[in-house]
Amino acid sequence: MTGTEPHCPDDVCVTCSDAAVAMRVREVLPGGLALVDTADGPAEISVALVDAEPGDLVLVHAKEAIARVEEPS
Repeated sequence: MTGTEPHCPDDVCVTCSDAAVAMRVREVLPGGLALVDTADGPAEISVALVDAEPGDLVLVHAKEAIARVEEPS
């Protein structure tokens, strides 16, 4: 990707970079998938590596949730 695709902000593609982005799980779907909230609206990701539930905040890299984020209480 060159950064010119509509879903890539600026000159950096979040999917191709080494960045993980925190996203809120909206709905858990069958097959280890989930809908998350993004700045551009809902997106489908894999939650096969983490135990996620609706409302959880997860770190996402390349459309794969790699960790749950514990929020301060």
